[in-house]
Amino acid sequence: MKELFVDYIPSPIGTIVIVVDGDRLCSLDFEEHTDRMMKLLRRRYAEVQLKQVDDPNGFSTRIKNYFEGDFESLAAIPVNTGGTHFQRQVWTALREIPVGQTFAYSRLAAKIGKPKAARAVGMANSLNPIGIVLPCHRVVGCNASLTGYAGGLDRKRWLLGHENAITTSKAV
Repeated sequence: MKELFVDYIPSPIGTIVIVVDGDRLCSLDFEEHTDRMMKLLRRRYAEVQLKQVDDPNGFSTRIKNYFEGDFESLAAIPVNTGGTHFQRQVWTALREIPVGQTFAYSRLAAKIGKPKAARAVGMANSLNPIGIVLPCHRVVGCNASLTGYAGGLDRKRWLLGHENAITTSKAV
């Protein structure tokens, strides 16, 4: 059985649950989505045991700092996403979307060298196990519409507003 560390972080958009594997963040989700989070963790690790640890590796503090306006605080958090090679490509590319900007799915697909894979990018984006840190909320429809977000569109809207992202014009 794999022991992972868990912590709960209050935020303006609900309680966030983080799960840490050694020195890497392996999951970030919202408390009401714990069932989904556990399903994804079991898919990766088979049997898991979560052990409550306050601020594992300082990750909780970094996430709190993000909500206080320090947008660079998440960049240094090492991650362990699991997933397929393609999914990892997409999730890695998410970190390259600058704060305050949004990308269309097609642009993200082109960025990873798969310009015809916008739908596959969207599917990988929807399975991102480490929301916010891997900022899937910065990916929008080609007309800048707020499409899908596992945490809910209200949260996506809040996160983009928090980052002062411009989503009213065509996404780049």
